[in-house]
Amino acid sequence: MFRKNKQPKLGNKAIAPKPSAPPLPNHDEELLQKYNSVPRERPAAPPPQSPNAIVFHCQLAHGSPTGFISGFSNSQQLYERIAATYDFPVSEILFCTLNTHKVDMKCLLGGQIGLEDFIFAHKKGRPKEVELVKSDDALGLTITDNGAGYAFIKRIKEGSIVDKIPHIQVGDHIERLDGQNMVGKRHFEVAKILKEIPKGSTFTIRLVEPLKSGFSNIGVKTKKGAKTNYGSGKETLRFKADGKAEIEERDDVMDAGLEKINTILENFLGINDSELASQIWEKAQGKENSMDFAEAIDNSDLEEFGFTDDLIIEIWGAITDARAGR
Repeated sequence: MFRKNKQPKLGNKAIAPKPSAPPLPNHDEELLQKYNSVPRERPAAPPPQSPNAIVFHCQLAHGSPTGFISGFSNSQQLYERIAATYDFPVSEILFCTLNTHKVDMKCLLGGQIGLEDFIFAHKKGRPKEVELVKSDDALGLTITDNGAGYAFIKRIKEGSIVDKIPHIQVGDHIERLDGQNMVGKRHFEVAKILKEIPKGSTFTIRLVEPLKSGFSNIGVKTKKGAKTNYGSGKETLRFKADGKAEIEERDDVMDAGLEKINTILENFLGINDSELASQIWEKAQGKENSMDFAEAIDNSDLEEFGFTDDLIIEIWGAITDARAGR
């Protein structure tokens, strides 16, 4: 059996229980209230990253140690940085590709570079001269240029005159046409000269192919099992028409528009130029009709291309299709 607890006695008097102590003040809660009552400024947002502070990995396409390139805002400055890094004349660079050392025109550096892209510079290689007969109205060439005075072959149409001549390859720089120097001319100027060669005539084209190594089909070595992240970023360094460069998020609508514009330039003029397509796209910003767009083209440096009304209408149609997601 359990017995009830009894109060202890002192003599004949019971001892009264001691009163409980008052609760201690909650200092943590008081401090928190004081902290929250003090007005504070929100931390300032970090400053935007400067394009000049971005560092890109670079190699020579035929083989070299990896270099680190920064401080450029257009193609010409990029070539100068690469030439200085590897100590050779800037005139030796034909063009650059992104994330591949191969002559892959789908990876050609144009008006933008992803912040994680790996740059490969292609130097001048062996010169060659080819004599051919213009047996058709079109040779089947699509011309582009490197933005620094070198026009080169970006595409060869299957079954065309040039397609049947194995010595002429994609990536070849067009240096001379019948002795006339093409260095310093834009792609549309070279394409026009080729187009104006009379059908049935024989002419000589002097080309300079990109420098090749004995390991042209071997990719850059990576550690076994390692994942390559080059070119996987969402931000790009975009070259602007005013000579500046800006960091932008990749824009799927714009990319689709540039592809459509380039297709039209190729069909009408025989040229392909992502940087030119980007400048055309910029001129269409804020324009609601083809008349305003044509006026913007005429009042800019793009006027030198002499775009016809039909070409302007085609390009405007491509831009509106891209905006609408078509």
